[in-house]
Amino acid sequence: MRIMAVFAHPDDEIGCIGTLAKHAARGDEVMLVWTTLGELASQFGDTSHEEVTRVRREHGAWVAERIGATYHFFDMGDSRMTGGRAEALQLARLYATFRPNAVITWSDDHPHPDHRMTAKIAFDAVTLARIPKIVNESGGGPMSPPPNLSGGEAGESGEDAARMDTGRLDALRDPVRFYQYFAPASPYQEVIVDVTDTIEAGADVMAYYHDFYKWVWTKDQYREGRAAIGRMAGAGAKYAEHFTLRVSHLPAKAYLD
Repeated sequence: MRIMAVFAHPDDEIGCIGTLAKHAARGDEVMLVWTTLGELASQFGDTSHEEVTRVRREHGAWVAERIGATYHFFDMGDSRMTGGRAEALQLARLYATFRPNAVITWSDDHPHPDHRMTAKIAFDAVTLARIPKIVNESGGGPMSPPPNLSGGEAGESGEDAARMDTGRLDALRDPVRFYQYFAPASPYQEVIVDVTDTIEAGADVMAYYHDFYKWVWTKDQYREGRAAIGRMAGAGAKYAEHFTLRVSHLPAKAYLD
């Protein structure tokens, strides 16, 4: 299974880090994707964009290594995302390369515009990635290079290398399950994942960002939030994470129930 988590800013992924770590530990391929560098964080002050890029890539690399994932940054502009087609097309090309079976992103109704726009393009990109002429069209923004799943400079396989040489991508026609952070007003099915086995990975990521942002929020409060979801879920889940499932392609049944 391949899972892609698509968020706007480094630290947004904290809400699903236990789930991602659990899948990575099972042997699934996990990719963390951020649509912006989060460069407007006050901690950067007047730091140059080049230095912000370096620091943020260090953040992404640390989190990805902690949970056993790969990562990718876009630079769509902190608090300047539009949710437009060009942004969705960049993400669609990454979908066509990584070929996720499931995507996790923000809810549709979050107050931060970048969070809403990231959820929008993450959903739009599922359709754009299905159409060969769209994922290979020119003028839609920079072509995303194939993700590096092996730790080296080259692609993971000969097929990836061929795509880099030709510049063409195969459309992603397989079903993609689309998960979002839980929102009380969401009309979609709720999904709760038991992350008891990976709660410490989540706490470590939370603490890593805590040290950078100087949050008041603590590791103990992080754990208590996950414990509250676990209590709501019942069935012995000490810690859990909460999502909604917007799109799921179920297997065919022989008859209606």
